[in-house]
Amino acid sequence: MPNPSPTDAIVIGAGPVGLWTVFELGLLGMRCTVIDTLSGPGGQCAALYSDKPIYDIPGLPVVTGDGLTQALMRQVKPFDPQFHWQAQVSELQLKDGLWHLCAQATGSKKAGHYAARCVFIAAGVGAFMPKTPSLEGMNDLLGRDIFFEIPPVDRFFDGQQVCVLGGEQEAVDSALALLDAPCRLDITLMHRRDVFRADAATLARLERAKSEGRIRCQVGQPTRLLMGNSAKQSLTGLEIDTPHAGLGSLSCQILLIAQGLSPKLGPLSTWGLQMSRKQLVVEPATCATSASGIFAVGDIVDYPGKKKLIVSGFHEATQAAFAAASILRPQDNGPLQYTTSSTLLQKRLGILE
Repeated sequence: MPNPSPTDAIVIGAGPVGLWTVFELGLLGMRCTVIDTLSGPGGQCAALYSDKPIYDIPGLPVVTGDGLTQALMRQVKPFDPQFHWQAQVSELQLKDGLWHLCAQATGSKKAGHYAARCVFIAAGVGAFMPKTPSLEGMNDLLGRDIFFEIPPVDRFFDGQQVCVLGGEQEAVDSALALLDAPCRLDITLMHRRDVFRADAATLARLERAKSEGRIRCQVGQPTRLLMGNSAKQSLTGLEIDTPHAGLGSLSCQILLIAQGLSPKLGPLSTWGLQMSRKQLVVEPATCATSASGIFAVGDIVDYPGKKKLIVSGFHEATQAAFAAASILRPQDNGPLQYTTSSTLLQKRLGILE
């Protein structure tokens, strides 16, 4: 792998526990890079219950997943962490005393390379990745003809046939959003059933768009990509399996996959770290894994008495940050400092100049 400029710590995962890890590391004077497979912070809170209430966060009688995420983002802001979204760490290697990571961009062949003295794995129940159909040759078209999010729509797409694949809120929202594109698009929304799951207002907009002929709905599932015969292989359509007519075809040059997200352990299981029941084994006092300089916190870890609660993850992040500080900044080991009275900590928080 290339040799990027190293930072103090890399945090894998930007859920609540990952963000609290960034906060604790910042208080201890360490610079952080954060990598997450999603397009923004929040992890499981954002992906599964952004608008649902949480009742067991200390000092907050009730807060939504989104509200907690935004509050944590405000807390880490003074430390200026570098965030890299829609990227999954695929490789982890120790080289010359630094951990080197390669992160593959979601839906693309592009990769980023990072290095740090310590790594914190806050991957929750796994990396949230797009649910995808099993279609031969799909990877070759990612980022060109096949997308997981609406790409920048310009004149290049003018007159193109677009198929949005999915049957829930994300898919319906995406199809409706394409109606506002600055170019002409022929839009088909395809789902395996003739029922879509979205809020009432969204479904009403979809029905209006259908009645006006601006969106077509197709019941079926893609079974094969149809490709052109030119030297540059490009998407021309889909072979689809329909419930009543059997195999058929649908013309499209752009496929937008919006079938939601699912957590996957992914490459983490190949990094040689000790695991138990698909979780990382850590030392409870430090949350250190079996590899020196790699720590793990949150739902991804296992130890005797472990409780899968956000508040438990906050405690683990604090323990891990102090353990890392003893490695990276042994000269700073001294009396425990408190944000209420420490001039140093208040300067790091931006409260004092």
